[in-house]
Amino acid sequence: MEYLLKKALNLFPRPWLIRMSYVARPFLVQFYKGNNYVDPIDGKSYRKLLAYGYENPRPNVLSPSTLSLERHRLMWLYLKDETNFFSAPLKVLHIAPEQAFLKRFRKMSNLDYTTLDIESPLADIKADIRELPLEDDIYDVIFCNHVLEHIPEDIQAMKELYRVMKPGGWGIFQVPIKYDKQETYEDFSITSPQERQKHFGQYDHVRWYGIDYFERLRSAGFEVDTTYATSQFSVEEQRKYALMKGEILPIVKKP
Repeated sequence: MEYLLKKALNLFPRPWLIRMSYVARPFLVQFYKGNNYVDPIDGKSYRKLLAYGYENPRPNVLSPSTLSLERHRLMWLYLKDETNFFSAPLKVLHIAPEQAFLKRFRKMSNLDYTTLDIESPLADIKADIRELPLEDDIYDVIFCNHVLEHIPEDIQAMKELYRVMKPGGWGIFQVPIKYDKQETYEDFSITSPQERQKHFGQYDHVRWYGIDYFERLRSAGFEVDTTYATSQFSVEEQRKYALMKGEILPIVKKP
């Protein structure tokens, strides 16, 4: 099963994978049912999770039901335990909406929920994040996860997100980070999918962020909170929810 998933990730475009997942999901849920892992997004439990990754798949990370990865489950736990996201009236912008969240957020009556992506079939608005066709200061909450590593002009994209966020608003902007590296590694002369895979970990990434990612966000105007992380969970909770060891959730706020 994991071998087939790896082949699919490397063969098919993202929109195709999204459509294919709707067919496969019910079968995967039944096949992997058990008691070793719990997906906090829907509460279902499994004997194991699927492996996931383009080159060297990580074992036990992809939930069969929600198709959530470690980062999605960490974000969900934060929203549930630390915010009023599920009860307050909020105007929300979700860039590149993840399947783990899309239908759930759309059903929430307290949210005025809009999705945006340059190509996803799931999005309400198709647009470039570097030039958003949106007014200033209109969103209470913005989610932009695993998008900025695809964009050469990432600071421009951050500034656009800052522009459309309300003063006092907040967001979650996750990216792949090498926590043992101080500085972000990027080289725009690297353009082939094979070389990008080798240098940046995925064929369509243009950089590996270091921990200076948080300073990049601050340079766009955001206040950045890095205190919510997997380290605040017990070892058993990290294993049960299949969280990534050492991961930090980047929470941004607009003063």
